[in-house]
Amino acid sequence: MSETGTPTVRQRVLDYLRDHHTMTLATIGPDGPWATGLFYAHDEFDVYWLSDPRSRHSRNIAVNPQVAVAIHEDYRRWEEIRGIQMEGVAELVGPLADAGRPADIYLTRYPFLRDPAHLPRPLAEALTRARLYHFMPRRIYFIDNSQGFASRQEVMLPSMDAGR
Repeated sequence: MSETGTPTVRQRVLDYLRDHHTMTLATIGPDGPWATGLFYAHDEFDVYWLSDPRSRHSRNIAVNPQVAVAIHEDYRRWEEIRGIQMEGVAELVGPLADAGRPADIYLTRYPFLRDPAHLPRPLAEALTRARLYHFMPRRIYFIDNSQGFASRQEVMLPSMDAGR
């Protein structure tokens, strides 16, 4: 919270990450740009998701780890638009069973994945192929059009401050 009692932009982003579950991941690879929707979990600003390494976005990350992430809802009026825009680097962590703390973060958010025997067979089979991925943001913006058209505030990350 700021001195005025209003949430800081950092806290607004963390609250938004907590309150939402899907993100759009944008990648670029040999076949051009690509965007896909994914369920995510987060630890502060680090974001994790499961994907099949054969998927287009996973193949793109293997070639070019620079990605962008957007998290937002479906709004009808531009004044209502709120969300997060991030740019950074993604990496393959590995199989969920071998991922340690990142796996715990993901499974805490989606506990139904802990016991694949209770999942529909296609989902359980897909999980055997899935790998955990990690996004590390370099820039984060909070969008809030209630503050004005295209209003966005940047979260200053420690790694950015160190390079200035």
